[in-house]
Amino acid sequence: MVGAFVGAFGLLMLSAFTSVLAGGPLGTKRELVNAAYQAVAGECLNWEKPDLSDAQKVDCTAAHKFEVSGTADITAAYPKEAPFPNGEAWEKIAQDNCAQASTTYMAGKLDPKGKYGVSTLNPDESRWSSGYRQLRCGLQVTAPSGAALPSFGSAKTQDQSNVYDPGVCVALADNNTVGDPIECAKPHAFEIVGVVQHPEGAFVAPEQQDTVMSEKCAAIAAEYTGGADLKAKNLLITWDTRAEESWAVGSRKANCKIGAVPQGEKLVAWEGTVRNPNGAPLTTANPPQTTSVKAQAEPTGAPLHSESGQPPSGESGKPSDSGKPDKPSSSAPPSSTENR
Repeated sequence: MVGAFVGAFGLLMLSAFTSVLAGGPLGTKRELVNAAYQAVAGECLNWEKPDLSDAQKVDCTAAHKFEVSGTADITAAYPKEAPFPNGEAWEKIAQDNCAQASTTYMAGKLDPKGKYGVSTLNPDESRWSSGYRQLRCGLQVTAPSGAALPSFGSAKTQDQSNVYDPGVCVALADNNTVGDPIECAKPHAFEIVGVVQHPEGAFVAPEQQDTVMSEKCAAIAAEYTGGADLKAKNLLITWDTRAEESWAVGSRKANCKIGAVPQGEKLVAWEGTVRNPNGAPLTTANPPQTTSVKAQAEPTGAPLHSESGQPPSGESGKPSDSGKPDKPSSSAPPSSTENR
């Protein structure tokens, strides 16, 4: 993305070639070409293997991990004799060639703090040595670790708000940050209890958003938990707010969530769920877009959340991005807003 390039930079190394047959008469050995090498803007790709060797084109309405936003040829800057780029060089290549391409693909409405991050599909070292210099620029929904999470529908038509479905728990990661979706039975930082949809219109200041979220999240939490006494469990209600730049491109959704009372500035992990077992079935996205499904076994590349490689300061929109504990609010029941 332009600016902080928020999201995940996927250094996705295509180490195998499958799916599309190319060249050679019948009866002789023919090269297998990964579908990613032929994908064009608007097409979506999915895979299960960490090395992307099983990448396939799929309809964007189905689960996918990459939506192609454009292609880039870097031959002029990297002629055939150029050495294979290292990780740092690939990051610069992605910023120089794919940030603007993805923003243009989204008609200028790419939420810099939203759930979609700019990524690239890069040639592997073997193809690089042969002179192949085409990149696929694209958009991904990624976990904080950089692992790709499933997305449904084209990014062009989806709400970009960085929210999780109710019932999802997110881990407590290193350095007092929030991590990937995780089973609620395991230690986690927050349990998502619901999503609030802000109305269309002019930007609402964070303080005013807090007032709205405090009231709505209290009601949502009461229904989700069946009226459980959170204070007795040393838990409190918290929520996200939307930044002005996110609001400007239409991101209006924000999560309500429950977490343990922090110890000073430190988030505290807790186990289990506060969901009422006799409650109504949860309403999720269409189908679930960012759920507690297991992400791929290994991240496909280091996340590039900002120029420093760390989540940017300020409101991030994603309930897994908070690097600081929430500030208790004066509203009742005990609530908090994120200090982003």
